[in-house]
Amino acid sequence: MSRTSLALILSFAVFTATPAFAQDHAHGHDPAVGSVAVAAADAATAVDAFHAALKAGDRAAALALLAPEVMIFEEGGAERSRDEYASHHLGSDAAFAAASEATVTRRSGWADGDVAWITSEGRTTGQFNSRAVDRLTTETMVLKRHAEGWRIHHIDWSSRAPS
Repeated sequence: MSRTSLALILSFAVFTATPAFAQDHAHGHDPAVGSVAVAAADAATAVDAFHAALKAGDRAAALALLAPEVMIFEEGGAERSRDEYASHHLGSDAAFAAASEATVTRRSGWADGDVAWITSEGRTTGQFNSRAVDRLTTETMVLKRHAEGWRIHHIDWSSRAPS
């Protein structure tokens, strides 16, 4: 696996749903770990559902939460649609999510009308392809409310080795 591919997969680590994602978005949080505004609570739930779908290997559920024109930026690369993501990195992202454990250390979220953004910071550890994984991760998701619920329109993922 190339270094770029590994970095791409590692940054998906924040997508693995763990109990750390299961916070009460509608109520205040310890300011040290961020907060999700009440108006963004359902958008944060959609983000959590996307992570859970990847962790479970449920490709259809993960794709259903992405807008057809989603833009995914990661480590300097871009996937410009749901179909492009499905045909390129979805499978490896789901495999990585299933093989690793992610902890969210900080999450914030805001909404303005039918647009919301959710930011998360975390750490992912484990083993993937016989290699140890230990990455600090960041994620920004921009979502839009549709008739069928919140859909992800933009994702920006990044990761690095701990200092």
